[in-house]
Amino acid sequence: MPHQPASAALARFRVIDLTQVRAGPTACRQLADWGADVVQVQMPEHMRGDDTLGGQEGSDYQYTHRNKRSITLNLKEPEGIALLKQLIAKADVVVENFRPDVKFRLGIDYETLKKDNPGLVYASISGFGQTGPLAGRPGFDQIAQGMGGLMSVTGLAEQGPMRVGIPIADLCAGIFAAQGILVALLEREASGQGQWLHTSLLESMVYMMDFQTSRWLIDEEVATQAGNFHPTSIPTGVYKARDGYMNIAVFGSKIWERFCDILEAPQWVTDPRYKDKPSRSVHRDALNAEINERLALQDRAYWIERLNDGGVACGLINSMDEVFNEPQVQHLKMVKDVVSVHQGPQRLVGQPVQLERTPSTIARAAPRRGEHSVEILGELGLDAQTLAALKSKGVF
Repeated sequence: MPHQPASAALARFRVIDLTQVRAGPTACRQLADWGADVVQVQMPEHMRGDDTLGGQEGSDYQYTHRNKRSITLNLKEPEGIALLKQLIAKADVVVENFRPDVKFRLGIDYETLKKDNPGLVYASISGFGQTGPLAGRPGFDQIAQGMGGLMSVTGLAEQGPMRVGIPIADLCAGIFAAQGILVALLEREASGQGQWLHTSLLESMVYMMDFQTSRWLIDEEVATQAGNFHPTSIPTGVYKARDGYMNIAVFGSKIWERFCDILEAPQWVTDPRYKDKPSRSVHRDALNAEINERLALQDRAYWIERLNDGGVACGLINSMDEVFNEPQVQHLKMVKDVVSVHQGPQRLVGQPVQLERTPSTIARAAPRRGEHSVEILGELGLDAQTLAALKSKGVF
């Protein structure tokens, strides 16, 4: 079936997706969800490795590869490389996450490809960058979480370093790569030229450390683990009401005064231990104990209503099933329905940005490996006889 754009926004662009696992496929999913014709290039069935996020039938794979078409090509065969170059010659974007040297060895690096397609935007995602002492190392999300500093500020000190519960380095590298691709496409409208852009799990993770980086680079303060509590804004963190845990965020002196009034503890405003942010930082544990003591008198619903009415941010801590039962999540219509020809009806989370005139949807479920090979190669003008010969040689 020809390209079915998930949005009109990027429907004029074609993307050749040479990526696997998560960071690269995430970048390409961003583009596919906004309508780009993303052609996922995978190894033929007889060559494939364990690269499919739990298998093609798994929920992870279904989520990551929706809105794409799939072709198989054997890039170890000259005919496979030649067909790939034909596809790229008519494409706007290539995304790859090989180790840095592989693209040069295969002859599909940016400098080679731009000779036939000077407008090509070529995106590379790696573990540690395209050059440098660690460029050749294999990259993995948790390794980047550790090397980028995230695990040093996550969790409790007595428990040692802690990873976060999602592949944050992978996801951010993919989203940043998609952002870079869109910037390069916009720049191309002015210059007429494509360019090579690259990011890595490590760069993305360091960037995501945000204010923790400036605490060191400007203040020379090394951040440490603060558990479920904000490292600088106090009191902000996880607190326990009578029926369970909740988040409360108290930012600024005015909100602090409102918070004290709502908890019927106005004396805290003038208490030398709690009167300002530095004092509350020193006496954080004592303050948190007093807050929990008062919160334990009522259920979460009572406090959430009272605090929000008073302008103090707070909310439940939901499990994943509770997330999708949350009325506000349902109101935002974040869950999209799509029918897979292989698995039947599916429900998947859509894009978190709403464009009113050109919205994103899920136009097609994730394809099976090589599902569109004949269709896409036919778009290059190859006839049935040629396709049959290539298939018999294991080229696709």
